[in-house]
Amino acid sequence: MRRAITAGVLETSAATFLLLIAVQHFQTGAMAKALLVMGGPLGLLLSPLAVSVTRNMHWKAATGAAAASCLGCVAFLVAALFENLWVFVPSCMIGVMSLSLGIPMMTQIYQENYPASERGDLFSKAVMVRVFSATIFAWAGGMWLDTHMDGYRLLLLTFSAAAGMGAWWLRKCPSTVLHTATSSHPLHGMRHVRSDRLFRWLLTSWMLMGFGNLLMLPMRVEFLANPRYGIELSPPMIALVVTMIPSLTNLVFARFWGRLFDRMNFFLLRIVLNALFVAAITSFFIYGGVAGFVLGGFFFGMASSGGNVAWSLWVTKVAKPEFVADYMGVHSFLTGVRGMLAPLLGFYLVDWIPMSSLSWWSLGAIAIASLMLVPEAKTLRRRPPEDAAIP
Repeated sequence: MRRAITAGVLETSAATFLLLIAVQHFQTGAMAKALLVMGGPLGLLLSPLAVSVTRNMHWKAATGAAAASCLGCVAFLVAALFENLWVFVPSCMIGVMSLSLGIPMMTQIYQENYPASERGDLFSKAVMVRVFSATIFAWAGGMWLDTHMDGYRLLLLTFSAAAGMGAWWLRKCPSTVLHTATSSHPLHGMRHVRSDRLFRWLLTSWMLMGFGNLLMLPMRVEFLANPRYGIELSPPMIALVVTMIPSLTNLVFARFWGRLFDRMNFFLLRIVLNALFVAAITSFFIYGGVAGFVLGGFFFGMASSGGNVAWSLWVTKVAKPEFVADYMGVHSFLTGVRGMLAPLLGFYLVDWIPMSSLSWWSLGAIAIASLMLVPEAKTLRRRPPEDAAIP
Protein backbone atom coordinates (compact mmCIF):
# COMPACT_ATOMS: atom_id res chain seq x y z
CA MET A 1 0.00 0.00 0.00
CA ARG A 2 2.87 2.37 0.80
CA ARG A 3 4.65 1.50 -2.40
CA ALA A 4 1.39 2.23 -4.29
CA ILE A 5 1.69 5.94 -3.38
CA THR A 6 4.97 6.24 -5.28
CA ALA A 7 3.60 4.08 -8.12
CA GLY A 8 0.77 6.59 -8.60
CA VAL A 9 3.20 9.48 -8.98
CA LEU A 10 5.25 7.51 -11.51
CA GLU A 11 2.14 6.51 -13.44
CA THR A 12 1.57 10.14 -14.46
CA SER A 13 5.01 10.29 -16.08
CA ALA A 14 4.21 7.83 -18.84
CA ALA A 15 0.50 8.70 -19.07
CA THR A 16 0.73 12.47 -19.38
CA PHE A 17 3.69 14.59 -18.43
CA LEU A 18 6.62 13.24 -20.46
CA LEU A 19 4.68 13.52 -23.73
CA LEU A 20 3.36 16.94 -22.70
CA ILE A 21 6.91 18.17 -22.03
CA ALA A 22 8.09 16.72 -25.35
CA VAL A 23 5.28 18.40 -27.31
CA GLN A 24 5.12 21.81 -25.62
CA HIS A 25 8.64 22.40 -24.27
CA PHE A 26 10.91 20.62 -26.74
CA GLN A 27 8.40 20.76 -29.64
CA THR A 28 9.82 17.47 -30.80
CA GLY A 29 8.90 15.30 -33.78
CA ALA A 30 7.15 11.95 -34.13
CA MET A 31 10.20 9.76 -33.46
CA ALA A 32 10.99 11.25 -30.04
CA LYS A 33 7.34 11.06 -28.99
CA ALA A 34 7.11 7.46 -30.15
CA LEU A 35 10.28 6.56 -28.21
CA LEU A 36 8.84 8.02 -25.02
CA VAL A 37 5.64 6.04 -25.46
CA MET A 38 7.65 2.89 -26.24
CA GLY A 39 9.48 3.00 -22.89
CA GLY A 40 6.77 1.10 -21.03
CA PRO A 41 6.34 -1.57 -23.72
CA LEU A 42 10.13 -1.99 -23.91
CA GLY A 43 10.14 -2.74 -20.19
CA LEU A 44 7.44 -5.34 -20.73
CA LEU A 45 9.41 -6.77 -23.64
CA LEU A 46 12.45 -7.15 -21.39
CA SER A 47 10.52 -8.40 -18.37
CA PRO A 48 11.30 -12.09 -19.10
CA LEU A 49 14.97 -11.09 -18.93
CA ALA A 50 14.31 -9.44 -15.55
CA VAL A 51 12.69 -12.69 -14.35
CA SER A 52 15.68 -14.66 -15.62
CA VAL A 53 18.19 -12.35 -13.91
CA THR A 54 16.21 -12.45 -10.65
CA ARG A 55 16.10 -16.25 -10.78
CA ASN A 56 19.79 -16.68 -11.74
CA MET A 57 20.87 -14.28 -8.98
CA HIS A 58 18.76 -16.29 -6.51
CA TRP A 59 16.98 -13.10 -5.50
CA LYS A 60 13.57 -12.95 -3.94
CA ALA A 61 10.84 -11.67 -6.24
CA ALA A 62 10.65 -8.41 -4.26
CA THR A 63 14.40 -7.85 -4.62
CA GLY A 64 14.17 -8.14 -8.41
CA ALA A 65 11.28 -5.68 -8.53
CA ALA A 66 13.19 -3.24 -6.28
CA ALA A 67 16.26 -3.42 -8.53
CA ALA A 68 14.11 -2.38 -11.52
CA SER A 69 12.76 0.57 -9.53
CA CYS A 70 16.31 1.66 -8.67
CA LEU A 71 17.09 1.80 -12.38
CA GLY A 72 14.19 4.22 -12.84
CA CYS A 73 15.44 6.37 -9.97
CA VAL A 74 18.80 6.86 -11.69
CA ALA A 75 17.32 7.40 -15.16
CA PHE A 76 14.91 10.16 -14.12
CA LEU A 77 17.67 11.83 -12.12
CA VAL A 78 19.91 11.97 -15.22
CA ALA A 79 17.04 13.44 -17.27
CA ALA A 80 16.55 16.15 -14.62
CA LEU A 81 20.22 17.12 -14.44
CA PHE A 82 20.68 17.83 -18.16
CA GLU A 83 18.31 20.11 -20.07
CA ASN A 84 18.85 18.51 -23.44
CA LEU A 85 16.43 16.65 -25.72
CA TRP A 86 18.99 13.94 -26.52
CA VAL A 87 19.39 13.24 -22.80
CA PHE A 88 15.72 13.72 -21.94
CA VAL A 89 14.33 11.17 -24.43
CA PRO A 90 16.59 8.14 -23.75
CA SER A 91 16.74 8.77 -19.99
CA CYS A 92 12.98 9.10 -19.64
CA MET A 93 12.51 6.11 -21.92
CA ILE A 94 14.67 4.03 -19.54
CA GLY A 95 12.83 5.50 -16.55
CA VAL A 96 9.44 4.50 -17.93
CA MET A 97 10.88 1.13 -19.00
CA SER A 98 11.87 0.40 -15.41
CA LEU A 99 8.24 0.74 -14.30
CA SER A 100 7.35 -2.35 -16.34
CA LEU A 101 10.40 -4.53 -15.76
CA GLY A 102 9.33 -5.74 -12.33
CA ILE A 103 5.71 -6.58 -13.16
CA PRO A 104 6.12 -10.40 -13.34
CA MET A 105 7.80 -10.36 -9.92
CA MET A 106 4.94 -8.25 -8.53
CA THR A 107 2.40 -10.78 -9.83
CA GLN A 108 4.40 -13.52 -8.11
CA ILE A 109 4.21 -11.51 -4.86
CA TYR A 110 0.41 -11.23 -5.24
CA GLN A 111 0.19 -14.97 -5.87
CA GLU A 112 2.18 -15.78 -2.72
CA ASN A 113 0.50 -13.31 -0.36
CA TYR A 114 -3.12 -12.91 -1.51
CA PRO A 115 -5.56 -15.86 -1.16
CA ALA A 116 -7.19 -16.85 -4.48
CA SER A 117 -10.69 -16.06 -3.17
CA GLU A 118 -9.71 -12.46 -2.31
CA ARG A 119 -6.87 -11.73 -4.71
CA GLY A 120 -8.74 -9.29 -6.92
CA ASP A 121 -10.29 -7.47 -3.96
CA LEU A 122 -6.97 -7.09 -2.09
CA PHE A 123 -5.16 -6.01 -5.25
CA SER A 124 -7.83 -3.40 -5.95
CA LYS A 125 -7.24 -1.76 -2.55
CA ALA A 126 -3.64 -1.00 -3.48
CA VAL A 127 -4.87 0.17 -6.89
CA MET A 128 -7.14 2.69 -5.16
CA VAL A 129 -4.16 4.13 -3.26
CA ARG A 130 -2.11 4.30 -6.46
CA VAL A 131 -4.90 5.96 -8.44
CA PHE A 132 -5.61 8.53 -5.71
CA SER A 133 -1.90 9.39 -5.66
CA ALA A 134 -1.85 9.69 -9.46
CA THR A 135 -4.92 11.94 -9.48
CA ILE A 136 -3.52 14.37 -6.91
CA PHE A 137 -0.13 14.51 -8.59
CA ALA A 138 -1.66 14.93 -12.06
CA TRP A 139 -3.53 18.00 -10.85
CA ALA A 140 -0.49 19.46 -9.07
CA GLY A 141 1.86 18.70 -11.97
CA GLY A 142 -0.54 20.13 -14.53
CA MET A 143 -0.89 23.37 -12.55
CA TRP A 144 2.89 23.62 -12.24
CA LEU A 145 3.55 23.12 -15.97
CA ASP A 146 0.80 25.57 -16.92
CA THR A 147 2.85 28.43 -15.44
CA HIS A 148 6.34 26.89 -15.22
CA MET A 149 6.87 24.78 -18.35
CA ASP A 150 10.59 25.61 -18.19
CA GLY A 151 10.61 24.15 -14.70
CA TYR A 152 9.68 20.67 -15.91
CA ARG A 153 12.86 19.28 -14.33
CA LEU A 154 11.23 19.54 -10.89
CA LEU A 155 8.75 16.89 -12.05
CA LEU A 156 11.61 14.66 -13.20
CA LEU A 157 13.29 14.97 -9.80
CA THR A 158 9.98 14.00 -8.18
CA PHE A 159 9.76 10.93 -10.42
CA SER A 160 13.32 9.98 -9.43
CA ALA A 161 12.52 10.31 -5.73
CA ALA A 162 9.30 8.30 -6.14
CA ALA A 163 11.17 5.46 -7.88
CA GLY A 164 13.77 5.39 -5.11
CA MET A 165 11.14 5.30 -2.37
CA GLY A 166 9.25 2.63 -4.28
CA ALA A 167 12.37 0.45 -4.35
CA TRP A 168 12.72 0.85 -0.59
CA TRP A 169 9.16 -0.31 0.06
CA LEU A 170 9.36 -3.14 -2.48
CA ARG A 171 12.32 -4.66 -0.65
CA LYS A 172 10.13 -4.98 2.43
CA CYS A 173 7.38 -6.96 0.65
CA PRO A 174 7.26 -10.64 1.72
CA SER A 175 8.38 -12.94 -1.11
CA THR A 176 10.39 -16.05 -1.89
CA VAL A 177 13.18 -16.94 -4.30
CA LEU A 178 11.77 -17.73 -7.75
CA HIS A 179 11.21 -21.36 -8.74
CA THR A 180 14.38 -22.84 -10.27
CA ALA A 181 14.02 -23.42 -14.03
CA THR A 182 15.54 -26.19 -16.13
CA SER A 183 16.87 -23.52 -18.50
CA SER A 184 18.33 -20.06 -17.91
CA HIS A 185 17.07 -18.73 -21.25
CA PRO A 186 14.97 -15.57 -20.71
CA LEU A 187 12.18 -16.87 -22.97
CA HIS A 188 12.09 -20.30 -21.37
CA GLY A 189 8.55 -19.51 -20.21
CA MET A 190 7.38 -19.59 -23.86
CA ARG A 191 7.10 -23.37 -23.51
CA HIS A 192 3.80 -22.79 -21.73
CA VAL A 193 2.36 -21.22 -24.90
CA ARG A 194 2.85 -24.54 -26.69
CA SER A 195 1.58 -26.76 -23.90
CA ASP A 196 -1.38 -24.70 -22.58
CA ARG A 197 -4.19 -24.25 -25.14
CA LEU A 198 -6.25 -21.90 -22.96
CA PHE A 199 -3.24 -19.71 -22.25
CA ARG A 200 -2.44 -19.58 -25.98
CA TRP A 201 -6.00 -18.62 -26.96
CA LEU A 202 -6.22 -15.88 -24.36
CA LEU A 203 -2.85 -14.46 -25.42
CA THR A 204 -4.04 -14.27 -29.04
CA SER A 205 -7.23 -12.45 -28.08
CA TRP A 206 -5.32 -10.13 -25.77
CA MET A 207 -2.86 -9.32 -28.56
CA LEU A 208 -5.65 -8.08 -30.83
CA MET A 209 -7.43 -6.14 -28.09
CA GLY A 210 -4.21 -4.63 -26.79
CA PHE A 211 -2.99 -3.61 -30.23
CA GLY A 212 -6.24 -1.81 -30.96
CA ASN A 213 -6.29 -0.12 -27.57
CA LEU A 214 -2.61 0.89 -27.55
CA LEU A 215 -2.98 2.35 -31.02
CA MET A 216 -5.18 5.10 -29.56
CA LEU A 217 -4.19 5.57 -25.90
CA PRO A 218 -1.02 7.62 -26.63
CA MET A 219 -2.97 9.66 -29.17
CA ARG A 220 -5.01 11.38 -26.48
CA VAL A 221 -2.27 13.87 -25.56
CA GLU A 222 -1.30 14.27 -29.22
CA PHE A 223 -4.93 14.92 -30.18
CA LEU A 224 -5.46 17.54 -27.47
CA ALA A 225 -2.07 19.29 -27.50
CA ASN A 226 -1.00 19.37 -31.15
CA PRO A 227 -2.12 22.59 -32.95
CA ARG A 228 -2.74 20.48 -36.07
CA TYR A 229 -6.07 19.29 -34.68
CA GLY A 230 -7.26 22.77 -33.65
CA ILE A 231 -8.03 21.83 -30.04
CA GLU A 232 -4.93 22.93 -28.09
CA LEU A 233 -6.21 22.49 -24.56
CA SER A 234 -4.17 23.94 -21.69
CA PRO A 235 -1.94 21.58 -19.65
CA PRO A 236 -4.40 21.54 -16.70
CA MET A 237 -7.29 20.62 -19.04
CA ILE A 238 -5.22 17.91 -20.73
CA ALA A 239 -4.26 16.51 -17.35
CA LEU A 240 -7.95 16.65 -16.37
CA VAL A 241 -9.33 14.59 -19.28
CA VAL A 242 -6.31 12.30 -19.83
CA THR A 243 -5.32 11.57 -16.23
CA MET A 244 -7.56 13.05 -13.55
CA ILE A 245 -11.02 11.97 -14.80
CA PRO A 246 -9.84 8.43 -15.70
CA SER A 247 -7.96 8.22 -12.40
CA LEU A 248 -10.94 9.33 -10.32
CA THR A 249 -13.19 6.89 -12.15
CA ASN A 250 -10.57 4.19 -11.64
CA LEU A 251 -10.50 5.05 -7.94
CA VAL A 252 -14.27 4.81 -7.55
CA PHE A 253 -14.66 1.51 -9.42
CA ALA A 254 -11.41 -0.31 -8.52
CA ARG A 255 -12.92 -2.26 -5.63
CA PHE A 256 -15.97 -3.14 -7.74
CA TRP A 257 -13.81 -4.68 -10.47
CA GLY A 258 -11.57 -6.41 -7.94
CA ARG A 259 -14.54 -8.22 -6.43
CA LEU A 260 -15.93 -9.07 -9.87
CA PHE A 261 -12.58 -10.61 -10.81
CA ASP A 262 -12.88 -12.96 -7.83
CA ARG A 263 -16.47 -13.97 -8.59
CA MET A 264 -17.26 -13.51 -12.30
CA ASN A 265 -16.61 -15.67 -15.36
CA PHE A 266 -13.28 -14.19 -16.46
CA PHE A 267 -14.03 -14.36 -20.20
CA LEU A 268 -17.29 -12.50 -19.81
CA LEU A 269 -15.49 -9.93 -17.65
CA ARG A 270 -12.91 -9.40 -20.41
CA ILE A 271 -15.66 -8.90 -23.03
CA VAL A 272 -17.36 -6.27 -20.85
CA LEU A 273 -14.06 -4.43 -20.41
CA ASN A 274 -13.46 -4.51 -24.17
CA ALA A 275 -16.88 -2.93 -24.71
CA LEU A 276 -15.95 -0.11 -22.34
CA PHE A 277 -12.75 0.56 -24.30
CA VAL A 278 -14.86 0.74 -27.48
CA ALA A 279 -17.11 3.33 -25.80
CA ALA A 280 -14.06 5.32 -24.64
CA ILE A 281 -12.40 5.49 -28.06
CA THR A 282 -15.69 6.35 -29.77
CA SER A 283 -16.47 9.18 -27.34
CA PHE A 284 -12.97 10.66 -27.30
CA PHE A 285 -11.90 10.49 -30.94
CA ILE A 286 -15.09 10.21 -33.00
CA TYR A 287 -17.72 12.13 -31.03
CA GLY A 288 -15.18 14.70 -29.77
CA GLY A 289 -15.78 18.08 -28.16
CA VAL A 290 -15.42 18.81 -24.46
CA ALA A 291 -18.35 16.52 -23.65
CA GLY A 292 -16.79 13.72 -25.71
CA PHE A 293 -13.40 14.18 -24.04
CA VAL A 294 -14.92 14.08 -20.57
CA LEU A 295 -17.13 11.08 -21.38
CA GLY A 296 -14.20 9.35 -23.06
CA GLY A 297 -12.07 9.98 -19.98
CA PHE A 298 -14.80 8.42 -17.83
CA PHE A 299 -15.03 5.30 -20.01
CA PHE A 300 -11.23 5.03 -20.19
CA GLY A 301 -11.19 5.15 -16.39
CA MET A 302 -13.89 2.47 -16.11
CA ALA A 303 -12.16 0.18 -18.60
CA SER A 304 -8.69 0.76 -17.18
CA SER A 305 -9.93 0.15 -13.65
CA GLY A 306 -11.12 -3.35 -14.50
CA GLY A 307 -8.44 -3.90 -17.11
CA ASN A 308 -5.71 -3.20 -14.60
CA VAL A 309 -6.98 -5.93 -12.28
CA ALA A 310 -7.54 -8.38 -15.12
CA TRP A 311 -4.20 -7.69 -16.82
CA SER A 312 -2.19 -7.97 -13.60
CA LEU A 313 -3.84 -11.09 -12.15
CA TRP A 314 -5.38 -13.20 -14.92
CA VAL A 315 -2.39 -15.54 -15.17
CA THR A 316 -3.06 -16.63 -11.57
CA LYS A 317 -6.25 -18.22 -12.95
CA VAL A 318 -4.45 -20.39 -15.51
CA ALA A 319 -0.93 -21.00 -14.13
CA LYS A 320 0.28 -23.32 -11.41
CA PRO A 321 1.48 -21.22 -8.43
CA GLU A 322 5.18 -21.90 -9.03
CA PHE A 323 4.93 -20.80 -12.68
CA VAL A 324 3.03 -17.53 -12.22
CA ALA A 325 6.11 -15.34 -12.84
CA ASP A 326 6.91 -17.33 -16.01
CA TYR A 327 3.35 -16.99 -17.35
CA MET A 328 3.32 -13.29 -16.51
CA GLY A 329 6.70 -12.87 -18.17
CA VAL A 330 5.28 -14.27 -21.43
CA HIS A 331 2.17 -12.08 -21.14
CA SER A 332 4.32 -9.01 -20.39
CA PHE A 333 6.65 -9.80 -23.30
CA LEU A 334 3.78 -9.96 -25.79
CA THR A 335 2.26 -6.80 -24.30
CA GLY A 336 5.63 -5.15 -24.90
CA VAL A 337 5.66 -6.29 -28.53
CA ARG A 338 2.30 -4.72 -29.30
CA GLY A 339 3.03 -1.77 -27.05
CA MET A 340 6.12 -0.89 -29.09
CA LEU A 341 4.58 -1.45 -32.51
CA ALA A 342 1.14 0.11 -31.97
CA PRO A 343 2.19 3.65 -30.85
CA LEU A 344 4.95 3.81 -33.46
CA LEU A 345 2.49 2.82 -36.16
CA GLY A 346 -0.12 5.20 -34.79
CA PHE A 347 2.12 8.28 -34.71
CA TYR A 348 3.08 7.73 -38.35
CA LEU A 349 -0.36 6.77 -39.63
CA VAL A 350 -1.93 10.00 -38.34
CA ASP A 351 0.29 11.87 -40.79
CA TRP A 352 -1.54 10.09 -43.61
CA ILE A 353 -5.07 9.37 -42.40
CA PRO A 354 -7.56 11.23 -40.16
CA MET A 355 -7.62 10.44 -36.46
CA SER A 356 -11.20 9.19 -36.82
CA SER A 357 -10.14 6.58 -39.42
CA LEU A 358 -7.39 5.35 -37.13
CA SER A 359 -10.01 5.01 -34.41
CA TRP A 360 -12.12 2.68 -36.58
CA TRP A 361 -9.12 0.41 -37.15
CA SER A 362 -8.68 0.23 -33.39
CA LEU A 363 -12.36 -0.53 -32.78
CA GLY A 364 -12.29 -3.34 -35.35
CA ALA A 365 -9.37 -5.08 -33.64
CA ILE A 366 -11.07 -4.89 -30.23
CA ALA A 367 -14.32 -6.27 -31.67
CA ILE A 368 -12.55 -9.32 -33.18
CA ALA A 369 -10.74 -9.95 -29.87
CA SER A 370 -14.08 -9.95 -28.04
CA LEU A 371 -15.69 -12.38 -30.49
CA MET A 372 -12.82 -14.80 -29.88
CA LEU A 373 -13.79 -15.00 -26.20
CA VAL A 374 -17.51 -15.69 -26.73
CA PRO A 375 -17.15 -19.51 -27.01
CA GLU A 376 -15.09 -19.59 -23.80
CA ALA A 377 -17.47 -17.23 -21.99
CA LYS A 378 -20.30 -19.73 -22.46
CA THR A 379 -18.51 -22.16 -20.18
CA LEU A 380 -17.89 -21.07 -16.61
CA ARG A 381 -14.18 -21.37 -15.95
CA ARG A 382 -13.10 -20.31 -12.49
CA ARG A 383 -9.94 -20.98 -10.61
CA PRO A 384 -10.46 -23.73 -8.02
CA PRO A 385 -10.00 -22.62 -4.40
CA GLU A 386 -6.99 -24.90 -3.93
CA ASP A 387 -5.06 -22.78 -6.45
CA ALA A 388 -4.79 -25.53 -9.06
CA ALA A 389 -4.44 -24.31 -12.61
CA ILE A 390 -7.48 -24.44 -14.89
CA PRO A 391 -7.22 -27.57 -17.09
